Amino acid sequence: MSWQPSPDWQPLTSGTGQATGGVWRTPDGQVVKRLVPGVEDPRHHAYWERQALVAESGIVSGTPGLRAPACLGVERDADGITLRMAYTPAASWTGEGLAEALGRFAGCSVAEPGWGARDVLRDRLRTVELRGGWDALTRAGLSSPAIEELWVRRDAALTVLDRLPRVPTHGDAHPVNLFGRDGQDVIAIDWEQFGPGPAGFDLGYLFLAVDTPLHALVAAHGGDVRRGAVLVAAYTGVSRAAWALGQPDTGDHVERLLRLSEVIEQAAACL
Repeated sequence: MSWQPSPDWQPLTSGTGQATGGVWRTPDGQVVKRLVPGVEDPRHHAYWERQALVAESGIVSGTPGLRAPACLGVERDADGITLRMAYTPAASWTGEGLAEALGRFAGCSVAEPGWGARDVLRDRLRTVELRGGWDALTRAGLSSPAIEELWVRRDAALTVLDRLPRVPTHGDAHPVNLFGRDGQDVIAIDWEQFGPGPAGFDLGYLFLAVDTPLHALVAAHGGDVRRGAVLVAAYTGVSRAAWALGQPDTGDHVERLLRLSEVIEQAAACL
């Protein structure tokens, strides 16, 4: 018989990760996440086992700034993996507070595992290429000379990012994943894209999801991270808007693109 959740588990979310088959809270307060087989390449950003490997390895269970919730068990079966974690209540964080925590995490020493994501933005841009690039923005009248230059020179941008210092990276530093608190440290979930990334990568993702000005986030984070954050934010934000134009509901991606013009110009100037 195939794996099924217990009927007394409360669904929390369907999950957005490619390998996520569901998330529940148990009556005794555990959080259960079901992982289903998917991408097999251990270096790909969507490698399906990575969240379980992060949990059972304990590699980020005690890191400063950002850490994973306590792992209560990892169970493998023929259909997938069941990951059990301690429940983490939501806490209130400002954009600057999250940036500061990300800065401390980026500054810590974490040995690179053989299954860590290595080229998240490169992988994602390959997927964008297969979907037609950013042509949807041109058809909608939302492109610009800077956006066109970023697309044409995307390989040059990836080379710039490759030359930046590589630091521990959560990979999806969105406030919905950075919500728990342990003193001044953030308890973070969804480590599907964890691995070494260019300095500023997590900050670029955070900038796209908060209303805090980039200069304030950079100051709170600390270090020479502005170039990495600008490039990651620009390429990710434009790609999201181009994707959203093909969806029934564009969400706020197009609106955020319009607010991203200054950062897009800065990114083009980096190349």
